[in-house]
Amino acid sequence: MFPSLTARQRPDHPAALFACRRFHSVHSLARIAQQACIIVGLHKHLMSTAYNAEQHFADDLPKRQDGGMIATNSEKTKQLRSRALYTSRILKAGALIGDTKTLLSHWDVNATVDENVTRIHQDNVFGKASRSRVEDILAIFRRRYLSEKSVTAALVTLVRRRFPPAALDRLLYFHSARADRLLHDAVTEVLAPMRERGLADIGVHDFQRPLIEWVKQGKTVSSWSDTTIIRVAQELLATLRDFGLLEGAAKKRIAPSFLPVESFAYIAFYLKQHQASGAKLIELPDWKLFFLHRESVERFLFESHQHGLLEYHVAGSVTRLTFRAETLEEYANVLAQR
Repeated sequence: MFPSLTARQRPDHPAALFACRRFHSVHSLARIAQQACIIVGLHKHLMSTAYNAEQHFADDLPKRQDGGMIATNSEKTKQLRSRALYTSRILKAGALIGDTKTLLSHWDVNATVDENVTRIHQDNVFGKASRSRVEDILAIFRRRYLSEKSVTAALVTLVRRRFPPAALDRLLYFHSARADRLLHDAVTEVLAPMRERGLADIGVHDFQRPLIEWVKQGKTVSSWSDTTIIRVAQELLATLRDFGLLEGAAKKRIAPSFLPVESFAYIAFYLKQHQASGAKLIELPDWKLFFLHRESVERFLFESHQHGLLEYHVAGSVTRLTFRAETLEEYANVLAQR
C-alpha cells in the first residue's frame, strides 16, 4: 500500500500509530495550554476593564445629572447639601429686637441700603465693642428686613410712629422666620405639633432630635457636629423666647398664643401682595408661625373687618379681601394712626 516506506514508517504500523497518537496528544495539550493562557489573559483584561469602568463612574458621578442613576451615599449627601435649607447663622444673631429697633430708628429712607449700612457700621450705632460683631448683625438684618424695600419702609414707619412694642415684636419675628428657614421650621415642625398634642414644656432635647435627623437628611449646608447641634438648639430656644413664643428662663414653656389684631392685619396685607387670592391666603402655611388654623385666620379677618382695618366678605365660594392702602408703607401709616 505504501511501497516507498519502511515498515516502521508506515502509518498502520504500531510504532507509527503510537508516535502519531503521542504527537496529537502533545499538540492537543499545547492547544489547551494556549487556550488557557488566552482565557486567563482575557479574564485579567475584563477585570481590569470592569474596575476602570467602576472607577470612571465614581469619578464622573458628580458631573452627571440625577436622572435615575445610582449614586453613592456620600454623593447623595453632597447633592442634598447643595440644596440645603438650613444654616447655622442663628448662632451669630438671635432675636436682636433692641438692635433691630435701633437700626430702623437710624434708617434714612432716601438713601440706598448700602449707604445706610455703611453709615450705621461707621457710626457704630449699636455700641458694640467688636466691629466684626457689627458686621455679623448687619448681615443678618439684610436678610431679615432689608431685602424688600417695602418691608424696610413699613418697619421704619412703625418704629418712628411708635407702634405698640408687643405688636411690632410680632412683625419682627414674622420677617425673621421667613428669612431663616431653620427658625421657620423649628416653629412649624416642632413647636406647633407639640402644642397640638397638649405639650408645653420644651427643652434642648426637643430641638436636638429633629436637628440630628435634618443633618442626616442633608438639609444643613454642612455636616454639623454634636456640639454645633446642641448650640443651635440652645439658640433656637433663646431666640423664640425673646420673640415671645416661649416663656421662662431656665425651664421654658410654649407661651399662650398672642397676636394683636393690628399685627395680623399687617401680615395679611403683606401676604396678599404675594398671594392675590383671598381664599388661598387663608390656607398659607405662614399662619402656622402663630399657631393659627384656617378657622382662626377667618376669625381674625372678621375681627380686623370690624376694626376697620380691612374689608372681608364671603359669599358662598367667593371671597373678597381688600385694604385701605396700596403699599405696605401706606398701610403701616394706617395701622400706626390707631
